[in-house]
Amino acid sequence: MLTFLVACTTGNDESSEGDSSSDDSNSEESTDKEETESDEESSDTSSGNVLRLNNGSEPTSFDPPQGFNAVSWNALNNLMEGLTRLDESHQPAGGIAEEWDISDDGLEYTFTLREDANWSNGDPVTAEDFVFAWTRLLDPDEASPAAFLGYFIEGAEAFNNGEGSAEDLGLVAEDEKTLKVTLNAPTGFFLDLVSNPAFFPVNKAVAEENPDWHAEADSFVSNGPFTLSEWEHESHFTFKKNPEYWDAENVELEEVHWAMVNEENTEYQMYESGELDTAAIPSDLAEQLLDSEDAFFVDQAGTYFYRFNVEMEPFQNEKIRKAFAKVINQEDIVQYITKNNEEPAKGFVSPGFTDANGNDFREENGDLLTHDPEEARQLLKDGMEEEGYDELPEVVLSYNTSDAHRAIAEYMAEIYSEELDVDVTLENTEWNVFLEDQKSLNLQFSRSSFLADYADPVNFLESFVTDSSMNRTGWSNEKYDELIANAKNEADEEKRYEYLYEAEKVLFDELPLFPIHFYNQVGLQKPEVSGIVRHPVGYMELKWASKQ
Repeated sequence: MLTFLVACTTGNDESSEGDSSSDDSNSEESTDKEETESDEESSDTSSGNVLRLNNGSEPTSFDPPQGFNAVSWNALNNLMEGLTRLDESHQPAGGIAEEWDISDDGLEYTFTLREDANWSNGDPVTAEDFVFAWTRLLDPDEASPAAFLGYFIEGAEAFNNGEGSAEDLGLVAEDEKTLKVTLNAPTGFFLDLVSNPAFFPVNKAVAEENPDWHAEADSFVSNGPFTLSEWEHESHFTFKKNPEYWDAENVELEEVHWAMVNEENTEYQMYESGELDTAAIPSDLAEQLLDSEDAFFVDQAGTYFYRFNVEMEPFQNEKIRKAFAKVINQEDIVQYITKNNEEPAKGFVSPGFTDANGNDFREENGDLLTHDPEEARQLLKDGMEEEGYDELPEVVLSYNTSDAHRAIAEYMAEIYSEELDVDVTLENTEWNVFLEDQKSLNLQFSRSSFLADYADPVNFLESFVTDSSMNRTGWSNEKYDELIANAKNEADEEKRYEYLYEAEKVLFDELPLFPIHFYNQVGLQKPEVSGIVRHPVGYMELKWASKQ
């Protein structure tokens, strides 16, 4: 499961790449290795409440608006806290805000912050800290990949596009502990949205004194259940319980140690040897381990997919894109390669989102992509004729380093060779290099993942509007942009979903991407560990976790 999370979502890869969303990462380091190891041993013997997890790779950033992926935000979600926090039943509950009032028209939210909400350095968490952080999220000079998540706020999109000012934002610190937020339109999922790490506060005084406060453990200031006590970059990082956290009495873990291992089999070996308390299930051991007592299964709103760069040959041609998509059998991938009981994806929005009439979005919009090798061969032929190709330009399929990603890429390359008579070159790079190349449109054909950042289908689909930092395909469609804008400003839920249904169909009509499977969370967890909450939409919670 953690290996897959490293891919994002919401993307996320991404949107989470956020692809969160979701695509992003995290990291840490120490100065005296011997002393560190000694401290860890004494900690383990003095208290069993030390949890050992794998982050997969170095976090992209622990700066809330920048670390827009699961390898950053999964950990950050436990170092910091927003106005709300998703509870054990995955619903938004009071976080730094102990209460809130919503105006009758649904446009104004007034949050009252807890009097005992403090930063780890003892400073009070203030409404101005939220105004400062959210303004940074939206500031075009900051270039946050998560900025679009804030577009529901009045004046946010114009400010982020360089057409407005910070003074026009619907953000007001009425006093030290009162924050007023004005929205563009009624947004029923707003309390869920602000639990997302993009909306975490930042200690204004600390950040103004040291803009790199988030880059090292000794300068990091948190307001959540844990503090960042050590960070050996590209190696590991460590959390300790935060005594300044307003709800510290309900946090049982004393420490959390995070490794950075991106090889699935190595992670499993560390789990077997007791070096980790959770692990992904290697595909070659899936049959025996999925039935073990240690296995867990949790829903996950997200999609594993591939992006075409429509600005690079040959994928400027729609028929060639469709040929490369239709020849791939998603059922074979989940049955014989990933083997984690995933659902093959025939659309981009995952199951689990219900429209105004009680229908599941995925079921209602149906299968938008079908496996059809014969049609794929004809599409490739027609596309090559349209472009005047006697021979297809070289195709390079790129993925970030991971056993799981490599296995899928190798299968796809084999299918392209056998079914389309196309030789595809495989290329893998480490996460941060891969991500930057994808964002810069340097990759021709690349893997991605999206993990939902908030519980609404628009979060999936907004990633592909023109110029979105999550688009990463070069694709632009005026009708699509209009449909997403209409959906974001429509108060009538039935009409809003109609816009979203149509938008997804437009996306698949031109196919700048194609999906492989919807995510779930499958893995192994030691029986002595309990209370880890894995949200279907959101990030892992350790606040209620314990280890006996």
